[in-house]
Amino acid sequence: MKKKDIKILLVDDEPDILEIIGYNLSQEGYQISTASNGKEAVLKAKKELPHLIIMDVMMPEMDGMEACEAIRKIPELSHTIITFLTARSEDYSQVAGFDAGADDYIAKPIKPKLLVSKVKALLRRLKDEEHNSETLNVGGIEINREAYKIIMEDKEIVLPRKEFELFYLLASKPGKVFTREEILDKVWGNEVIVGGRTIDVHIRKLREKIGEELFKTIKGVGYKFEI
Repeated sequence: MKKKDIKILLVDDEPDILEIIGYNLSQEGYQISTASNGKEAVLKAKKELPHLIIMDVMMPEMDGMEACEAIRKIPELSHTIITFLTARSEDYSQVAGFDAGADDYIAKPIKPKLLVSKVKALLRRLKDEEHNSETLNVGGIEINREAYKIIMEDKEIVLPRKEFELFYLLASKPGKVFTREEILDKVWGNEVIVGGRTIDVHIRKLREKIGEELFKTIKGVGYKFEI
């Protein structure tokens, strides 16, 4: 996909931030649109179907977390990459962001050139996803990566994007033991700084949401991880 065909939606309630980021990314050749709050972001995302959304957390009318969750419920936006760009850098805020369905979490302030580099790294996932859309069938469990669905006994299990990608990774390599470094690289990308505790939290949430027995079943046919 060419840069001129890539659409990026910037969401922030500070006009200066939108102007600076928008200018630097438009100079790279991307199509740029903007929104000043979460509610407007959801409406624009549904209309424009952006490939990437860069969004602040603290905003009026609807904050970034709520907007991210709303966007993730829209089928046409299931493959849209979402990253938060915010001054809130606490660990719990980052975990909440990933739980809401974000792919990345970038702390302000950040130099424009570094942000452009991060955007390029995030957009590389578009190409990766084009080559990795497939369905796994394991022990009666269907894992559809393209639709982000897990089907077991005709019942659909819904997971946030990161939890799904982690589950898909563990189920994709029979007998393989995954290290923390491999999980971070495959699920979060090596351009993202994520603590080991974040992986632990996602593993725990997976156990809770898909059920301990299902999780043991997946491990029982050779799917392991090392954390």
